[in-house]
Amino acid sequence: MGDIRRRGAALLAAVLAAPLALVVGAAPAGAADGAAVAAACTAGTGPYQRQAEGFLGRPVDGKQSRADCEAIRAFQRKHLITPSAGYAGPLTWRVMDLMNRQRAAGTDPNKDGRCPVDKGRIACVDLTRQLSWIQDGRKLVYGPVPVRTGRDGYETRTGLKKVYWRNIDHVSSIYNVPMPYSQFFDGGQAFHSVAMSVWAPPGSHGCVNMTPKDAKKYWELLRNGDEVSVWGRKPGT
Repeated sequence: MGDIRRRGAALLAAVLAAPLALVVGAAPAGAADGAAVAAACTAGTGPYQRQAEGFLGRPVDGKQSRADCEAIRAFQRKHLITPSAGYAGPLTWRVMDLMNRQRAAGTDPNKDGRCPVDKGRIACVDLTRQLSWIQDGRKLVYGPVPVRTGRDGYETRTGLKKVYWRNIDHVSSIYNVPMPYSQFFDGGQAFHSVAMSVWAPPGSHGCVNMTPKDAKKYWELLRNGDEVSVWGRKPGT
């Protein structure tokens, strides 16, 4: 019995002296490296590889590299494009192409005359380019700025409208989400800021989402009774 007790005591001492990692079952050596490999960007070449490479300033060779994949994935994550795997697919290119067309608007967004120039101060919303600006006659007052309008099934309604109600701290009674700097112009549809990318698919529930900076500026420039013109069609609707 004494020998058994001595052997038990020795075993207990050995366990107590063992490294804590072994006692608690820590991950074996190399597990961290394995996690890093699992997180590596491994998506293959997408159908819009060349376009994505050019947009992101990558070498344009049409062949996916680790650096290409990581750059595409970073873009997808920033703008909430899913899956964010680094694959240059149709949705990713659609967002990039939209950004290109928005940049091309320059300082003359109403070049085609779609927004009325005989209404005085008016907010213009081009659904096709996902752009908005404020003009007074032919004078550009603010913008153009990127916006995020209604997704398929919740399209922002087109036509000539007026701002009829403003609430700087509005909270949606339908979706229970904050809508800062809300300026309503058509039923429940309004200009307001969002705490997310204005390029994030698939779109809003009908409102014209804006960056906080732009929504605040619209709040300062517009008043009840000011007109709003909406036309075009959002890509993907």
